[in-house]
Amino acid sequence: MIRLLLLSLALAGGGRAQTYAPVNERPPGLAREFRGAWIASVHNIDWPSAKGLSASSQQSELRAILDQVAALKMNAVVFQVRPQCDALYQSSIEPWSSWLTGTMGRSPGYDPLSFCIREAHARGIEVHAWFNPFRALCSNSQQIAGNHICRSTPGITKRYGSMTWCDPASPDSRSRALNVILDVVRRYDIDGVHLDDYFYPYPTGGLNFSDGKSPAQRRAYIDGFVSNLYASVKRQKSWVRVGISPFGIWRPGVPAGIEAGLDSYEQLAGDSRKWLKNGWVDYLAPQLYWRISPQKQSFPALLTWWRQQGSRPVWPGIATARIHSSDDPGRPASEITNQIDITRKIGKNWNGHIHWSAKSLVSNRGGIATQLAATYTQPAAIPPMPWVSSKAPAAPGVSASVQGANTLVRWSATDGTAAKIAVQARNGGIWRTVKIDPSGAGQATIPRADALAVTALDRFGNASPPKVLGLN
Repeated sequence: MIRLLLLSLALAGGGRAQTYAPVNERPPGLAREFRGAWIASVHNIDWPSAKGLSASSQQSELRAILDQVAALKMNAVVFQVRPQCDALYQSSIEPWSSWLTGTMGRSPGYDPLSFCIREAHARGIEVHAWFNPFRALCSNSQQIAGNHICRSTPGITKRYGSMTWCDPASPDSRSRALNVILDVVRRYDIDGVHLDDYFYPYPTGGLNFSDGKSPAQRRAYIDGFVSNLYASVKRQKSWVRVGISPFGIWRPGVPAGIEAGLDSYEQLAGDSRKWLKNGWVDYLAPQLYWRISPQKQSFPALLTWWRQQGSRPVWPGIATARIHSSDDPGRPASEITNQIDITRKIGKNWNGHIHWSAKSLVSNRGGIATQLAATYTQPAAIPPMPWVSSKAPAAPGVSASVQGANTLVRWSATDGTAAKIAVQARNGGIWRTVKIDPSGAGQATIPRADALAVTALDRFGNASPPKVLGLN
């Protein structure tokens, strides 16, 4: 009986066991796209879902977000770590955030940023640490810790309506924000530094930000801060990407026909076009939260203009949270998938976009997660940064074997520069990316493939030559 079974198996395999060996074949280049989602902690928008949850509950919620991001074949999260001169990480400069425990300065019992990095990297997901550089308090009525800037250095803060801001005109204010960010870059294994649109406060209630400075002076302060931040991060860890997410319209009437309720250039001191043109960012993520039509705030018209303004990538923010929302009743999930399709067709540079925000993906708002399964058809590698480095990592060591209906792929990194491993498989003459995993020695089981290619990726996104194996 055993002899007959062995004979039948041999005949099924053509009389001999099939093995993989190097072949002279070149697969297509890896799919490249930045697929991100913001995880907002301020007001408990995305995470944690409420103040005062136990450490285990917070961690369970964050794992669920990262599991969904991974399941959708996305590759990055933008994790808010400094909402209001506070910290969602262990800091000797600023107090623990009240959005964690309900009390500013009280430890949650673990380090959320360390936890996020460990869990995300294990899933092949990048973590971009998101900082609000100048917002000091979202509400002046809240309790503050003794080491919060409003108590330790009140002279560099200004009240604005119900909020408090660090005055960007103050050198101490700019230095404080820069030091906080560089402290995180130095101590944590983050992949990016991300700033949002809050440089000066959005106008509210007809109030003026009373600093005696002109709009041009304010822009000069912010321009200097952005330029200095970019250079400082690159000196410390050159692979850490610097991204900014400004208001989606640079100025009303630009491009022609575009309308806006405010002038971010004049009122927020955000000359975001300059930052892109001058290469002070590795990517710009303008918040293009409007629909494809009408023309006055047209998503494709704005994206086309932005992608003409510089040589660095423009990865727009898209408003997944507005699906069937009070802000935009009737917006279907297809609006978002159609916008992603547009980002892949318009303009130059590398593809990418960021969802506002993670909660909508986890809740499958309007069926968006279901629809994204047909949009993100295979894993994508993070785009490279050739303006920083274009040196390819060494190719990995690779072996593979047939395991019934599957293929077992094993790899080992051959130098210390690889951060991720990408596995492509060919069946029926078609190549597809099937996995992008953390680097180092590892293995993966994939559906049986006629041929496979394994590529190492470094922290800059550079790819090694692929190691290609085929069945013989």
